[in-house]
Amino acid sequence: MADQKIDEATGTATMGHEWDGIEELNTPLPRWWVLTFYATILFAIGYVVVYPAWPMLSKGTEGVWGWTSRGQLAAEKTAGDAIHAKVRAELANVPIEQLQDNPELLANAVAGGKAAFRVNCVQCHGAGGGGGKGYPNLADNDWLWGGDLKAIETTIKHGIRSPDDAETRMSLMPSFGKDGILTPMQVNDVANHVLSFSGKAKPTGSGAALFAANCATCHGPDGKGLRQFGAPNLSDAIWLYGSKPSEVTASVTVAHAGQMPALERASRPSDDQDAGRLCPLAWWW
Repeated sequence: MADQKIDEATGTATMGHEWDGIEELNTPLPRWWVLTFYATILFAIGYVVVYPAWPMLSKGTEGVWGWTSRGQLAAEKTAGDAIHAKVRAELANVPIEQLQDNPELLANAVAGGKAAFRVNCVQCHGAGGGGGKGYPNLADNDWLWGGDLKAIETTIKHGIRSPDDAETRMSLMPSFGKDGILTPMQVNDVANHVLSFSGKAKPTGSGAALFAANCATCHGPDGKGLRQFGAPNLSDAIWLYGSKPSEVTASVTVAHAGQMPALERASRPSDDQDAGRLCPLAWWW
């Protein structure tokens, strides 16, 4: 412009704006910034052509390369499934008792077991396997049906009192008080004797006699339990339903019959998460 003023100090044209003696300079943008800006425009045009970009009425544009994030996910999942299928095939051919002899396969089984455990087991046993009242602690060394890998695998596969599995773990303790097998006083005597095994009460002759006649067949004369019956050890101070006298009395009066689903036959886990083989390894190491 003919009337454009040039700033003497910088030699830059002004914009014609002035406020209190301060004038706005028409300083040009750095060349690198301008070139970068034009490059982003070219990149955007190329991206719109190559990749999905514009939403349409029924679907978006697909781009000349035909790439989609869903397609990439499906390809990665297919590749992952192929790897998992190989591992599952190897696991199927190795008895679970022998997994410790194959460190690489064992590591894969432990990783798969942790994933399956988080999906299928934490609801009852907790994220760390600590359990709760009525739900066994899987982090200690107290096992009703055996604590080796094969025994745990069998429990997970067939469950505990699972109605839809003919091979489920099954144990049955009578409700001594509710069914009229013992009087309330006798129930108290038996509960007191049970507590004496872990030093929580003093044994009595009547309680010992009643225990020997009604409980020793499954729990053993010393109360240490018998795993073939799923009878708990009453002498280790580990209690599933509580160790207070009132709680033990309640258990003798009305027996508990907790259930665990047979995971091998349940809808979960899927073939991708064979909990029957993998879950034991979730807390074993």
